Amino acid sequence: MTTEVEGAAPEVLSTVEHFHGRMFDVVTDQVKFADGEVANRDYMKHVGAVGVVALDEENRVLLLRQYRHPVRQVLWELPAGLIDVPGEPLEAAAARELAEEADLVAAEWAQLIDIHPSPGCSDERIRVFVARGLSAVPDDERHVRTAEEAGLTTHWVPLAEAVAMGLRGEITNGACLAGVLAAAQL
Repeated sequence: MTTEVEGAAPEVLSTVEHFHGRMFDVVTDQVKFADGEVANRDYMKHVGAVGVVALDEENRVLLLRQYRHPVRQVLWELPAGLIDVPGEPLEAAAARELAEEADLVAAEWAQLIDIHPSPGCSDERIRVFVARGLSAVPDDERHVRTAEEAGLTTHWVPLAEAVAMGLRGEITNGACLAGVLAAAQL
């Protein structure tokens, strides 16, 4: 569902890039609003991401425990990653992330939800898929994990328990929480 902005969208008068990175750029837009006011808006231009709610035949969801440096914590997360391969379809990116982070492939894929995790400071959009019909990636084809990914662990959690974890505040990763809650409504 897309919600349209009522009236004319604000006009971007100029954009200044302060930082250019692999995952995001930091920019300032000078924006003219409908009432004529002009203001600067700083934000991250993000490459975007995908996430996967992998559900097994027992209706358990695969959750990862992964260190995230900006918050200095190990978080509960879904297999997920950046849209950083030019021209790669989003479902293929999700399949790549599931294989790289969870050593799994899925026979069935469906789009679940799209989210903007921090629209006040970033244009990042995450598309979350649900994957079923799971099987293991052969040992000789597995991705070699490095850095934060090297220490990640996988956990099969009953979907109802994952929902409870989210409602208790144990799952704070936005894409994970949104994906688990959306999957519970399937």
